[in-house]
Amino acid sequence: MSEILLETRNLTREFPFGKKDTVHAVTDVSLQIRAGETLALVGESGCGKSTLGRMMIRMLRPTSGEVFFRGTEITSLNAGAFRPLRRQMQMIFQDPYASLDPRMSVRSIIAEPLRTWKLCENRQAETERVQELMAAVGVPAEMINRYPHQLSGGQRQRVGIARAIAADPALIVCDEPVSALDVSVQNQILNLLRRLQKERNLTYLFISHDLSVVRHISDRVAVMFLGKVCETGETETVCGDPRHPYTRFLLDAAPVPDPHRRRSGERLLQGEMPSPVNVPSGCRFHTRCPFATEECAKTDPPMRMIGGRGVACHHPEKAGTCGR
Repeated sequence: MSEILLETRNLTREFPFGKKDTVHAVTDVSLQIRAGETLALVGESGCGKSTLGRMMIRMLRPTSGEVFFRGTEITSLNAGAFRPLRRQMQMIFQDPYASLDPRMSVRSIIAEPLRTWKLCENRQAETERVQELMAAVGVPAEMINRYPHQLSGGQRQRVGIARAIAADPALIVCDEPVSALDVSVQNQILNLLRRLQKERNLTYLFISHDLSVVRHISDRVAVMFLGKVCETGETETVCGDPRHPYTRFLLDAAPVPDPHRRRSGERLLQGEMPSPVNVPSGCRFHTRCPFATEECAKTDPPMRMIGGRGVACHHPEKAGTCGR
């Protein structure tokens, strides 16, 4: 087993809303990411995936809970003590149109982390390193002096990836890195990420709402609903035989390539996601779950190991029947 690179313990983040209310963005999340693997965070928009990812690399401070990076608790470190660890954690953002400074050339964007960490001895060495990184992500050398508005969406995301790997990090948070791209480009970027992971021994936290993308790239998956993790385990185990009703419904909601084929007994979620301001009592999913009982409405189910995966559900045996 590889080392635990990053671990969260009871991580919680709340935001004030109005004068009296509170948004419960992430609640009591405990996860582990092992070196060299890809852990995917999956869930509907607004479930807290990006907030959790940002807390993991201290782009956002938690309300409570702890984050450990290679055994060091990082949430309480001062800026000076945390600085050596910052280089090892980077992020690829969702929108390549907004994540690059339009006033900076490709060369300057990729060189920025090299300058921040003083990784090149002189200007010539910096230029050579930028060219190496451009080649690594498939950006043509002649684009080195171009600006973001002169690039396609896929090229911009490749520049963002080059910037993320420039400082040789150990962990990269990929926050929906292909959702803003054309379908024809998405697979190219996913293959690029997988190749870079193998070549550079990278560890990914891959945030997505698309289970088809997650199955293509991740080793393990954690499914989130309204700020909490409801199921986690090996990707093929969770996607092949889900034990939480929400995971089953997410899988059934994925498009089927054959327009003439429909899953037997396919059912979709009813209603809207509850508000993170007014979180339901008990299980947060019970207001949308067809199998909810009185116990579900009163008691928040603990995470327990079932069939090689963690499931937070009072009735996990029913999930296997809701898509059949």
